[in-house]
Amino acid sequence: MVQATAFLLVLSLALGAHSLSPRRSPLIQCNLVGNWVNDLGSKMEILAVDRDGSFSGSYLTAVTASMNEIQESPLQGSLQRKNQKGQPTFGFTVNWTFSDSITVFTGQCFLDKDGKEVLKTMWLLRSHVDDIEDDWKATR
Repeated sequence: MVQATAFLLVLSLALGAHSLSPRRSPLIQCNLVGNWVNDLGSKMEILAVDRDGSFSGSYLTAVTASMNEIQESPLQGSLQRKNQKGQPTFGFTVNWTFSDSITVFTGQCFLDKDGKEVLKTMWLLRSHVDDIEDDWKATR
C-alpha cells in the first residue's frame, strides 16, 4: 500500500516534455492530442479532444516503488475550451490499473520560446487505506 503510494510520489509529473505529434488548430495553438514523454520517461497518449473539451487516453509510468508490475493505465480529462489565448488549461484523472490508487492532474499547455508544446502540471494522489484513522496518510 505504502509502496504503491511512494512510487507515484516519485513520478515527478510536470510532463515538461514535447509532443511527438503536434497538431494545431487555429484557435488552440497548443494541442494536447498526441504522445507526451516526461523527463523520467513516463508516457502519456491523448487520443482526441471532443468539442466539449473531453478527452481520453492512457498513461504508462516509467517509475515505481511498488512490487507490482507497471501496466498502462486509462486517463480521462477535460480541456478548458473558453480560453481562446492558445495556451489552455486542463485536468485529467489516471486510474492506476496496477495499484489501489488514483491520481488527478491539473495543468496548462504552453508554447515555449522555440514554439514547442510543453505541459506543466500539478498532481494529487489518493491511495486506499483500510481505516478512517489512516486517512491522513492516504493523500499525497
